[in-house]
Amino acid sequence: MNSLRANKNYSRFLPCRFYTTITKVLWRYDKKDVKPRLCYHTSRRSTNSRLQLTKITSGCNGKIGVIRREFFASSLLMQIKPPQNSAVNIFDREAKVLQRERAACAPDVELYDYLKEEVGYRLADRIFDIKRKFKRAVDLGCGRGYVAKHVDSESVEELIVCDMCPTWLKQASCPTDVNVKRKVVDEEFLPFEPSSLDLVTSSLSMHWVNDLPGAFQQINNCLRNDGVFLGAVFGGDTLYELRSSLQLAELERHGGLAPHISPFTEIRDIGSLLTRAGFTMLTVDTDEIVVGYPSMFELMWDLKGMGENNAAYNRKLNLRRDTAMAAAAIYRQLYGKEQDGRVSVPATFQIIYMLGWKPDASQPKPLERGSGEVSLKDLYRLDEVISKTKKVQIDDQAPDTKKKS
Repeated sequence: MNSLRANKNYSRFLPCRFYTTITKVLWRYDKKDVKPRLCYHTSRRSTNSRLQLTKITSGCNGKIGVIRREFFASSLLMQIKPPQNSAVNIFDREAKVLQRERAACAPDVELYDYLKEEVGYRLADRIFDIKRKFKRAVDLGCGRGYVAKHVDSESVEELIVCDMCPTWLKQASCPTDVNVKRKVVDEEFLPFEPSSLDLVTSSLSMHWVNDLPGAFQQINNCLRNDGVFLGAVFGGDTLYELRSSLQLAELERHGGLAPHISPFTEIRDIGSLLTRAGFTMLTVDTDEIVVGYPSMFELMWDLKGMGENNAAYNRKLNLRRDTAMAAAAIYRQLYGKEQDGRVSVPATFQIIYMLGWKPDASQPKPLERGSGEVSLKDLYRLDEVISKTKKVQIDDQAPDTKKKS
């Protein structure tokens, strides 16, 4: 907090500490007959913040006295909050909304879409690989329409684009030949009815979800039988160069380190989480996109423009200038590449693609154990075995071949 000034007539007033929560600010003062009153500047605060501070001042029971405290954007109450009512609390979802809103309001917002545009195109291409027309589809965490813009009427009849950032949702590019609806939705609390969707896609959004297993379970509940979920998230090796450079710089200057890069899901865990949520016939693969930057600072600036700032609860709210300069030098020394007389630093983005189906009786199933008719010992004469095989049963729905009496 900045600029604390006490009235000279109440010099014995000692505001030694302050405590912040979402709904109140508690001031400790001496027990002498001092009557404080909280004065604040409202020009930079939202309506909700003004109402909260009005409640605080009304709790002073009419006591008189003056304490002037200026609130700036860097000291908003929402930066220090108790965890939400969830089993897992890693990310500050409210801070993430503010970061995305700030990125969406930038005049050059389209300059930072290059990574999400590429991943969205690759994910949309997988929709076309499914030879089916989906009646109702949802693009969860649509951003600026990175997946939705590539969907056409041959694949989807009705598309619902969802994001928790209203400005991004308004800017989302959508196809003209598809019935499109826009809806502000938090990925942790889906408002859709059970068994009401045929397709759910999510591109580079679910890595900010606190309860990822719970989110997968909600998606599975919303899908109809034989519905499909297609998603893409950042993997554990994303930005490992930036992570290690910041860690080495802080160890050198502070003797410890703080988490500046958010934790990501490992590819070995995605399959287990999807199976736990009830999906079947899983397909999980990974891809790496390496982007070159002039220095570490351009990378950090682009991450801010993408709305991908760190939003973990235990994040450090500032980075000292000398630490940042040291991290940039370490980044360049360890990972820098020189080409045509220019030095650039690479940034690796690991993308995990996932596909899962909701179980249905019409889906192919493996044969029962012990029902095989060909031994592995006969592989060397496979052509001969196949030529003698008259019929191969591929599922338990094959027609009855019993002889008629």
